[in-house]
Amino acid sequence: MRPTLVQAGLRGLSTAQVRQVRAVRYGAADEDVARVYRELERDFGVLAPPIALHASSPDVLAAAWLMLRETLLVPGTAPRAHKEAVSTAVSESNDCPFCISMHSSMLIDLVGYRNGTIPDPGTRAAAEWATANATPDEAAGHPVPFPPAQAPEMVGTAVILQYLNRMVNIFLGELPLPPGAPAASMTVVRRVLVWLIKSAERRGPKAGASFDLLPDAPLPEDMKWAEGHAAIAGAYARGAAVIEEAGRRSVPAEVRSVVLEQVARWDGKPMGLSRAWVEDAIAVLPEDQHDAGRLALLTALASYQIDQSVVDRYRAGRPDDRSLIDLTSWSSLAAARRVGSWMRFRTEEAEPLPPAAQSTHE
Repeated sequence: MRPTLVQAGLRGLSTAQVRQVRAVRYGAADEDVARVYRELERDFGVLAPPIALHASSPDVLAAAWLMLRETLLVPGTAPRAHKEAVSTAVSESNDCPFCISMHSSMLIDLVGYRNGTIPDPGTRAAAEWATANATPDEAAGHPVPFPPAQAPEMVGTAVILQYLNRMVNIFLGELPLPPGAPAASMTVVRRVLVWLIKSAERRGPKAGASFDLLPDAPLPEDMKWAEGHAAIAGAYARGAAVIEEAGRRSVPAEVRSVVLEQVARWDGKPMGLSRAWVEDAIAVLPEDQHDAGRLALLTALASYQIDQSVVDRYRAGRPDDRSLIDLTSWSSLAAARRVGSWMRFRTEEAEPLPPAAQSTHE
């Protein structure tokens, strides 16, 4: 079975999973979007819906792709299993069933993962670190189970999953399946996806190979954890600059100010079932910005609480797909950057744990 034939067969199924915006089909994409789609198939193994959902805003699509590619996909010094463990743990903390399904499938294949248990000690420690670093209080007392040189990969993986979880919760369903597909088909789907992803990994994506998608930019102060790794720092610098510009063009300045104020006070803990906090926060905004403020705040701090009415009320004032992607992308990255700012990645006393066990599955 050739990956390219399977990849081509999955293209329509991948874009069919996108909701809330009109999906950009592979054959209908303009060159900027088509290039990212081709790179997704080459380096990820499949036209991954969590990235493809951004296609209505091509520069944001490229930003999301660069940040994911350089952290999770390009081989580095951190084992892929450790990064998949971080991805799974972050997705669990954000209640993102789609991402949990994808990344736990890789964990099952790489090191074994059953009933929430990771047998390999190094991989398990990576997951525990990610879980603890979901809040600053727990992060402060948790050991760092990797050497400082791996920090850009490990923190970068956590930050991009913090970002993608929020976008996926809004724009994709609970499972990596097209609408109407039976849940029982997940067993076969997982097997095929893992095979494609591992095939792409064996081809060895090259660091920095996609940098010309976006212009160079300075690394923000809150992303200094990426220093020391030119490719990851470059990807995050470019991605942050583009998504910041997307916020400026599509999110009112007053809304951005309220979101940043709330995010700065956020302690990483769930906001609770009630959405009263949102209504209190947006009360300071002009009436015509309440719908944008509500969606932006929920995206950043409680994406799992977004229902159709929240999106519909926003789209009544800004019906275009690009504005919706821009607003949710900017809000998602604002929260992800906040988490990255408190993640611990250096300790004097911590001894790195052994590398992940290698999978025997192909």
